[in-house]
Amino acid sequence: MKILVTGGAGFIGSNLSDRLIKEGYDVVVVDNLASGRPENINPKGRFYQMDIRDKNLSSIFEKERPDFVSHHAAQIDVRRSVTDPIFDAEVNVIGTINILENCRKYGVKRVVFASSGGVLYGEVEKEKKAKEDFPTRPISPYGITKLCVEKYLKFYQETYGMNSVILRYANVYGRRQDPFGEAGVVAIFIQKMLKEETPTIFGNGSQERDYVYVDDVVEANLSALSKGDNCELNIGTGVTTSVQELFLQLQKIIGFTKKPIYDQERPGELQRSCLDASKAKGLLGWSPKKNLAKGLIETVECFRKKNDI
Repeated sequence: MKILVTGGAGFIGSNLSDRLIKEGYDVVVVDNLASGRPENINPKGRFYQMDIRDKNLSSIFEKERPDFVSHHAAQIDVRRSVTDPIFDAEVNVIGTINILENCRKYGVKRVVFASSGGVLYGEVEKEKKAKEDFPTRPISPYGITKLCVEKYLKFYQETYGMNSVILRYANVYGRRQDPFGEAGVVAIFIQKMLKEETPTIFGNGSQERDYVYVDDVVEANLSALSKGDNCELNIGTGVTTSVQELFLQLQKIIGFTKKPIYDQERPGELQRSCLDASKAKGLLGWSPKKNLAKGLIETVECFRKKNDI
């Protein structure tokens, strides 16, 4: 079976591509390398450097005729979505429509879409977990585009019978996460600590997130190729960790002795995000296997090897 992975040179997409190739899938990677890295691309796959907005995307679909599409390519910087909402919408909405039109034209059997649980649901009260029927109330253009794409997937399902699965991720972390972007506090903290630089905590560090390891996210994607037809599914652990606690755990693992820098809280930042993934357990047979303590140790080791530290 052939699968086309958009954003396959990026953090999650490259980990997914590696696993798919290991499982015997014929993998095609499409990435414009704006944030993805060439060294992340598995040589056993076929790589096309192209933006998902490009009209020539159809030539790849015509040549490769994929059975499945895993759509991870996106503009993921929340702050850029605020300062440049037009660009954000062009990539995340118009680019996705370009993909879906090609899926319709070339008979793709299923689309798995990487959405976001955190930005869709907004604030989640203490002791509560957001289920898939939790009100969607994105407050950033990035979150709005994710919700917009979900609505387009429903349109293509109802109008053309296109099968899709929407995976609403919690805060994904692990190997190959970009330590220089706006997103990805785990990677940012690890990179700075390993280089003996002091990380910055915005606000007082009480913000809580649901951190899910990239290998668990990959497992969810594999299951979604054959299960969970036309559903939205949360992919998270249901366990929250504050930014302050995250810093302390990484400090202990790495042996970092400095205290963090505290800066002004960023406007619009969520105070708490936590996902209930019981639906994914029922429909995909999926549940997270890696707890945060073990996942952080593995991630630190990956960064040590990469930086030769």
